[in-house]
Amino acid sequence: MTFYRQVGSIPPKRHTQHRRPDGGLYAEELVGEEGFSSDSSLLYHRGIPSAIVDARPWQLPDQTLTPNAPLVPRHLRLHELFPGEEHKAVDPVTGRRLVLGNADVRISYAVSALPSPYYRNAIGDECVYVERGSATVETVFGALTVGRGDYVIIPRTTTHRWMPSGPEPLRTYVIEASSHIAPPARYLSRYGQFLEHSPYCERDLRGPVEPLLAEGADVEIYVKHRGGGTVHVVPEHPFDVVGWDGCLYPYAFNIADFEPITGRVHQPPPVHQVFAGQNFVICNFVPRKVDYHPLAVPVPYYHSNVDSDEVMFYVDGDYEARKGSGIGKGSISLHPGGHSHGPQPGAVERSLGVEFFDETAVMVDTFRPLDLGEAGLAADDGRYAWSWSGRGPSA
Repeated sequence: MTFYRQVGSIPPKRHTQHRRPDGGLYAEELVGEEGFSSDSSLLYHRGIPSAIVDARPWQLPDQTLTPNAPLVPRHLRLHELFPGEEHKAVDPVTGRRLVLGNADVRISYAVSALPSPYYRNAIGDECVYVERGSATVETVFGALTVGRGDYVIIPRTTTHRWMPSGPEPLRTYVIEASSHIAPPARYLSRYGQFLEHSPYCERDLRGPVEPLLAEGADVEIYVKHRGGGTVHVVPEHPFDVVGWDGCLYPYAFNIADFEPITGRVHQPPPVHQVFAGQNFVICNFVPRKVDYHPLAVPVPYYHSNVDSDEVMFYVDGDYEARKGSGIGKGSISLHPGGHSHGPQPGAVERSLGVEFFDETAVMVDTFRPLDLGEAGLAADDGRYAWSWSGRGPSA
């Protein structure tokens, strides 16, 4: 994270006694990144955070990955993955279906209505984009109320659970890292403050504002870790933190608060960047005025992904460059490294003179090839690769 927060009850000086009303000591826990050399927070627990009373294996959702071979661009229809009323029996954690992945990042999708179990990802940070619906994300740091258009950044090992709310199913697009996820370094000063050229700033970020204290005994926590999955049973409720302070915590940021950067001619994708992880970046495309040079071509030029695979999740609006391809709301396009891609036939001509694009999309660029998860294979339309030529291998 990029700035300091203080929530609840903490002692005046770190690593000193902090006593309960009955005179006993609260247990101080440091949650930190990169071995005591990066961002951290200090949490003060009523119980002992290391205590467990039982453990059993947890069979994770299918994590199988299949190479994208033969190498082709693909159109994946995510809205077909949870048909009918299936979401009523699904929760936002155990119901995730793996769409794409590699050693650095995994992209999953879920449509759900049930509360998730208590959950901790010990592999990496998660960036969860709320496509539709609303929820309360309860965490050991406190609660976040989130809804349509929110990115939710959950640091590694944060115990939390998702509580869907409202009548609409909760649709979540999960970008799970094997590293940490943070704002791009070029947006920040050397001390971590957002700079003036950044398309968003600290005022746009929503963190927990008060402790979330709960009672309970023998609570199950589902832990995803490098060896698979484990359920830990803890003797006291994990939400026992009376206060914390530091620069590492979950937070939410709404895509509508991203201020797009535009120019006289078409701007490259890095101007849309919102977060970064190891060997991948996250960008968003939002409604915006477009290029204003008198001879500008507003849609992207054709480009070869020499060093990256490009994944675009089409959330809302009318994506000009993809018209005629079958792509719509709820679609993913996968443009792999080694394949030149760009506007569909006729899109360049149709865009001339256009002054505004009404589109919302979330893009992930990876610097290692992406493989297809079971959901990616199930959602593939099988036709997108031929959409620029108008003919396929059987024509």
